[in-house]
Amino acid sequence: MAIAALLFDVDGTLADTEETHRQAFNAAFLEFRLPYAWSADEYEVLLNVSGGKERLAHYFEGLPAPRAEKDRLLANVAGLHRVKTERYAELVASGGSPLRPGVKRLVGEALAAGVKVGIASTTTSANVAALLDAELGRNAHQRFAVIACGDVVPAKKPAPDIYRLALSTLGLSPAQAVAFEDSANGLASAKAAGLFTVVTPTRWTASQDFGEADLTLPHLGDPEAPLDAAAAARAGGAFLTLDALARLHAGAARQAA
Repeated sequence: MAIAALLFDVDGTLADTEETHRQAFNAAFLEFRLPYAWSADEYEVLLNVSGGKERLAHYFEGLPAPRAEKDRLLANVAGLHRVKTERYAELVASGGSPLRPGVKRLVGEALAAGVKVGIASTTTSANVAALLDAELGRNAHQRFAVIACGDVVPAKKPAPDIYRLALSTLGLSPAQAVAFEDSANGLASAKAAGLFTVVTPTRWTASQDFGEADLTLPHLGDPEAPLDAAAAARAGGAFLTLDALARLHAGAARQAA
């Protein structure tokens, strides 16, 4: 069955935004006069928790603090996350999170070929729009056929809910779409939804298990940023094209039949 849609995770997949998110969280802590600052190593562990508000709540629950203090902090999660989102948007607008190699090219190839492009992410719609518009041009997010994100589903990744919502919105079956992820939670979500999944890990997720991925690459590749020889052999060329992806997708479908 031909590919009708490409569904992208956002953080880490479209762009290596996690450092930008970490800086935004720390800026929010400062504004709320809280004595916390997440280091890169600490944030890498916290990324095992999907969702910004969930990440804050998990962190506060784990603090060696009295129950009353934890409850006070938990009551501020929504406000903290709102400020964090504002600071993130400011950082992204200034060019702080460029798209990863191959993303802009492959999105352009898909749109030119009439293949729908969508988002399936645990981040907020505001974060998605900020990134897409900053890196692809004003109102670029309007070119995406579906933006499924944030708190619109009962369970976040690794649950398959967000992918099922995106597919339902597009009126497509899992066999008609390809998912792009960078994390083990994202991979589990996409595979549970029945999707052929391409994984491009980042420094934050490189140590995770991607054994269930249909294709794992360091990035999607571009003429000016080609894949290394081993990755190129898996991708069918120095960068992953829509045609090569279609061949890999069709091959996987034949094997599964």
